[in-house]
Amino acid sequence: MAQSPLARTTAGEQLWTTLRRGAQGLLDLLYPPRCAGCGRMGELFCAACQARVEQPPAPACPRCGRPAEDERLCPTCLATPSSLDAIAAAAVFASPLRDAIHHLKYENGRSLAEPLAAILIAAWQRASFPTDVILPVPLHRQRIAERGYNQSALLARAFGRGVAVPVDEKMLMRTRATRQQVGLDRTERAHNVAGAFVCRGDFPGKRVVLLDDVYTTGSTLEACAEALHNAGAIAVCGFVLARARWAPGAPAPDAAPDVFGS
Repeated sequence: MAQSPLARTTAGEQLWTTLRRGAQGLLDLLYPPRCAGCGRMGELFCAACQARVEQPPAPACPRCGRPAEDERLCPTCLATPSSLDAIAAAAVFASPLRDAIHHLKYENGRSLAEPLAAILIAAWQRASFPTDVILPVPLHRQRIAERGYNQSALLARAFGRGVAVPVDEKMLMRTRATRQQVGLDRTERAHNVAGAFVCRGDFPGKRVVLLDDVYTTGSTLEACAEALHNAGAIAVCGFVLARARWAPGAPAPDAAPDVFGS
C-alpha cells in the first residue's frame, strides 16, 4: 500500500531531524560548544548561568511592567490608550542572559534558541495569556538578508513546540526597513516603527501572542498589535524573553546603550 503524503512528510521530517542531530553531534565533538554567558566549555548556556537569570519584579503593572503594589494597570497605562492587552517578560535584561541574547542575535548563535526558549517556557505559566497563535515580531527582508535569520522566529518555533501553541511566521510582515532601535529614545522608537507592520489577510477573532527577544519601551510590540487589531484580532499580548530593568521609583526605561533593537 502506498504511503499517504502526510506519512511521507512526517517520515521526511524525522529523517531530517535525525541527520541534523547527527551533524550537530559531530560538530560538538570537533568544536565543543562554549557557554554564551560565561564561556565554560561543554554547554551553550550552562546551568550556572541559567541559575543567575533574574526574574522581573512582582507585582507589576501587567502592561508596562512598572513595579507596583498590585497587578492592576498603573496610572500611566490607565491614561494611555494601547493596542496591547498586556506584556510579560520571562526575565530581566541583564548578564548572563544579556550576553546569550547578544550571541543569538548578532553572532549567528542560532543553536541558542532552544535553551533560551526553555526560559520562556518556564515563565509561560506566569504569563497565562489565552492564546490561539504565536507570532514572532518580523524583521524586514533586508535585515534577514544581512543577518541570515530572525532570532524572534527561532525563539517562537522552539517556544511554540514547548507550549503546544501554533506559530505563524507569515501573517505579520514588516513592510519597510526601519532604523535599528538601539540608541533611540522612547519618542524616536515609536516614530521609527509607526505603520511599519501589516497583516497578510484578516485575523478575525484570534487571540494573539507577539513574541520578541527584548522589550524596552514597547514601541515595536505596540506597532505590531495595532496592525493585528486592524486585521480583526480580539486580543494581542506581548511575551518577551527579557525586558529592560525598571527600578522602583525610577522613570520608565528608555533605550540604553546595551539594549538591542530589532
